[in-house]
Amino acid sequence: MSATPRVVVQTADFDLCAEVAALRSGDGGVGAVCAFVGTVRDRSDGASVSAMELEHYPGMTEKAIEGMVDEAFRRFDIRAARVIHRVGPLAVEDQIVMVAVSSAHRSESFRACEFLMDYLKTQAPFWKKERTPEGERWVDARVTDDAALARWGIEARNG
Repeated sequence: MSATPRVVVQTADFDLCAEVAALRSGDGGVGAVCAFVGTVRDRSDGASVSAMELEHYPGMTEKAIEGMVDEAFRRFDIRAARVIHRVGPLAVEDQIVMVAVSSAHRSESFRACEFLMDYLKTQAPFWKKERTPEGERWVDARVTDDAALARWGIEARNG
């Protein structure tokens, strides 16, 4: 197993190609890699957004995401997983999050990648401040998506 951490929360951008290469490196059993990259959009809830800022609780956030990765390993036949989530100020089109999963066969990596993104989007403890023409507004970065949670047998959290 690689010395590269499975979960990183950072301010710096990431290189998808380098991350996928590191995920595959030294594992001849990898037959598939699925990767997802989320970026900053210029709209949110119908409002124009010019920038955003993401915050988290250091230590707690990484631990929560590590638990998500552990759950992905329990549910799917995957060989490796890596989650990078950025925090701090971000501009429109900046990369926010990367999830990459390797497996012997494509179906497992696709499913695990989607599971991790659904879990991140709905359960991970991040908060964001959006800059709009009306001013700045803090919002919970988690979205309520009961259908996404139900697909994986996860109960919606309250609050």
